[in-house]
Formats: sequence, C-alpha cells, structure tokens
Amino acid sequence: MAMRMHEVKTENDKKAFLQVSIDIYKNDPNWIRPLDKDIEEVFDPAKNKFFKRGECTRWILMNDAGVPLGRIAAFVNRQYKQEQPTGGIGFFECDNNTEHANFMFDHCKKWLQERNMEAMDGPINFGERDKWWGLLTDGFYAPLYGLNYNPPYYQSLFEQYGFETYFNQVCFALKVKNRLSDKFYERHAVFAANPEFKAQKIDKKNLDKYAKDFTYIYNKAWAGHGGGKSLEEKTVQKMFKTMKAVMDEHLIWFVYHNEEPIAMWVNIPDLNQYFKHLNGQFGLLDKLKFLYLKSFGKCNRFVGLVFGVIPEFQGKGIDGYMIIEGAKVIQSMNKYEDYEMQWIGDFNPKMINISESLGTTRSRNLKTYRYLFDRTLPFKRHKFL
Repeated sequence: MAMRMHEVKTENDKKAFLQVSIDIYKNDPNWIRPLDKDIEEVFDPAKNKFFKRGECTRWILMNDAGVPLGRIAAFVNRQYKQEQPTGGIGFFECDNNTEHANFMFDHCKKWLQERNMEAMDGPINFGERDKWWGLLTDGFYAPLYGLNYNPPYYQSLFEQYGFETYFNQVCFALKVKNRLSDKFYERHAVFAANPEFKAQKIDKKNLDKYAKDFTYIYNKAWAGHGGGKSLEEKTVQKMFKTMKAVMDEHLIWFVYHNEEPIAMWVNIPDLNQYFKHLNGQFGLLDKLKFLYLKSFGKCNRFVGLVFGVIPEFQGKGIDGYMIIEGAKVIQSMNKYEDYEMQWIGDFNPKMINISESLGTTRSRNLKTYRYLFDRTLPFKRHKFL
C-alpha cells in the first residue's frame, strides 16, 4: 500500500498529530499523555524562541486511504553547534513496522539535506535538552514530566535504519528515607562548623534574588564549558515565575560563602503525578482540577532538575553540605518517598560519579542517536567533559 507524508498545517492536522500518540499507547498503562499545549508550543513560532534561528516542520505518515501510520518532526536549530551541520528529528511515533519508520526517516533526511545539514540527531527537541530529548531504552515505567517515553521496539527501528548512539542519558533514583553515605555527613560537618558558609531553601517571596543567584552559579559552572552558553538573568526570572505555582520551597537549595552564591540544587515535585489525571488537557476546568490535586492529591516523588557548584568549590565537599542540609528538611516532611534525577549524559563522568555516590540506582536510560548522511565518514561519539 502506498504511503505519503502529510504536512501538519491546519487545526485538524494538529489534532491528528496528537491522536497518533494516543493510538500508539492506548493499551500501555505506563504512558502518561503529555499536555497538548506543551507539544503544540514547540511548533508555535510565537511561543518557541528557537524559530528565530531555525525552522521546523512536522508530518503525519498516512497510507493511501488516509489512515495515520506514524508521525515525525524535523528541525534545523542553528544554535545547535556540531562538528558537521546537524539537524534534528523528534516527536516520532510509529507502529512496529520498519518500512513505515524508514519512510519517515528518509523524508526527514531529504528535508534536512535540502537545508545543507550533514547529519541528524534524534529523537530530540526543537528546544532545550530539558524536555522531549532521547529515546527510552531502559526503564519502561511511568515517565517523569517532560521526559520522553516510547515502546521498546523503537530502539530497533532507529538502529536498523543506521542511527548510532551519540550519547547515553542516564537517570538515577533514590528512596528519600535512605540514609546517605557517611562521607556526606563528614563533609557536611566541616562546612556546618564554619560560619562563612550557609545553606538556605528558596523563598517564593524573593524569587528575583534567587534568579540572580541561579544565573551567577550557572554561568560560572557551565557557560563556555562543553559548548554551554550563558544564561540571562531575565530568562531565569521568567523561568522561576513559570515554576512558582508548582514549586515546593523545601526542594530548592542554595549555598553561600560570605554571601556569594556558590552552589544550587533545584528540584520540583513530579508534575506527571498530577497531569496523568488531566488527559492532556489544560483548560480552565483542568487548571482548577490541577490546583485541587496539588492541594489535596498525592505526589510522592520529586525530580532533580539542576545541580551545580562553581569551579572554585568543586571537589571540596560543598555538594555534601548542601545535600545533607536539604535532606534534613525533606526527610522530616514525610511527604516524598522517591527521588529521581533528570538525565545526565554519559559524557559527564564527574556528575555521574556524584550521582552514584549518593547510593542511587540507575532508573532509566535514554539514547541520543546520530545518523551521518555520508555513510563513509567515521562516527564520533559526544566528547567527554
């Protein structure tokens, strides 16, 4: 049967694009439907700043009877600097059919080549790495908010086409009640006895201050390192204001040395424990339901988003001081049972080691794949930091 790629343009097309994933996961009890608005905002030039320096198109794969078989998006992000010009594909959904998957991959490859790309990474996001990035290859249970989830057979669809692992994305989990290793308490004792250091949790009434501190730490720890780029304070202010409604002040910590911000640990409740009850919708009634669930529903898992220490204090134990200060408060709340960290790339062994030293288990693995259009070129994995 013939196939064609139908470009998403109309409102009905957008609904059909969302419906493909509903059909794929209709018998999967672990799937949590993402909010429709979160998906649609990726493809909205008014909402997604990456359209300023890139372009994006999405399609639905249909047979000649007009029945959807899959979906995919392709994008060029000119801020995504790589050894060769590299585009991206994402939001891939497909039945367990190699022919269908290859048809979509071929279409995206051609679209990217027409835009002078020499490789494609996927499945990735037309945006930052904090959402919709990577293919799940281990840990097929209820996903965290913003984390990709897919059937196990997607791995063979990608690899049979010729995609190779560019880097692994490792998630770590920990039972909140667990006692941490003694070395964390030993490090904590050293800094706790020194009045030059203090740890404090965030205060929602003073978010601008913490946005400034976050920006300072982030830019010292990451900007210009491993391809990282500087954050603007106004960007963090906007991020914090967006997060304010879902923040738990007990979960976000900063450390100061003589009032200079030197470390941060940013966590939020796992929003998917609320959103799983909303069936992808977030209209007025759904927002009221969300607020009710947030006030009276159960959320026993929180998620690590950002952990950073400025270079001058790395490797000196300040991480142990901050973690124990936070753990004393979080454990005493008896609210959260599970802690899971957003993924860490296997190209960052330092952060992998810190995560494992907490006594965590590897809870999930995702892969960012790369496909070189010139099949004679040697494949190179992501550089280690």
